[in-house]
Amino acid sequence: MTKSLKKGDHVTWNTSQGETHGVVEKKVTSPTRIKTHKVEASKDNPEYIVRSDKSGDKAAHKPKALTKR
Repeated sequence: MTKSLKKGDHVTWNTSQGETHGVVEKKVTSPTRIKTHKVEASKDNPEYIVRSDKSGDKAAHKPKALTKR
């Protein structure tokens, strides 16, 4: 089952520093870039752009890596 997240949802994910919190900015369904990182998203393999509450940085995450708060 695919997770249904939308813009504004508060989520958590794990990093090497521990659990991180943020907000979903958008769902990506085509290849894109975040700074120098290439995101290989597609309609069959979407990713979510999330802004970290702590740093304000954006990152792309696969749905299975995110937990809705």
